[in-house]
Amino acid sequence: IVDDILDAYTAWHHLGSAHGVETWIDGTLVGGLYGVGIGRMVFGESMFAHRTDASKIALAALVAFCRAHCVTLIDCQQHTSHLASFGARQIPRTDFEAHLSRTLGGTPPGAWTYHPQLWAQLDLGPPTGDDTAPPAAPATPPSPPA
Repeated sequence: IVDDILDAYTAWHHLGSAHGVETWIDGTLVGGLYGVGIGRMVFGESMFAHRTDASKIALAALVAFCRAHCVTLIDCQQHTSHLASFGARQIPRTDFEAHLSRTLGGTPPGAWTYHPQLWAQLDLGPPTGDDTAPPAAPATPPSPPA
């Protein structure tokens, strides 16, 4: 990633629109991803891994976060076998545009922080470690302003 892109996304992050999900092992950053959140929509930008499956863990964490916060679609921008293995699929442009019109004006998640309890969103079994529940997410996304 060139410096101009790094600077732009860092600035966007400080404005609350660019977000990263990181995978750490023993104090070392081993993988992750970053993307842009606008309203109730997430646009994935890039993934990386220095250890096997580290970016997959970050993507699974993002999916869990999105499910808990009523973000129903992540635009992964490319259809690859890697992303398809997670359930990614292509949708018609008209469906995508209709989804954008419903979600871009929605209230974004309040805090882009992760809690281990969110793994329950993936039906992987009971969480381990700190079982304190994260802040409650709304059951349905708020309607965009009229």
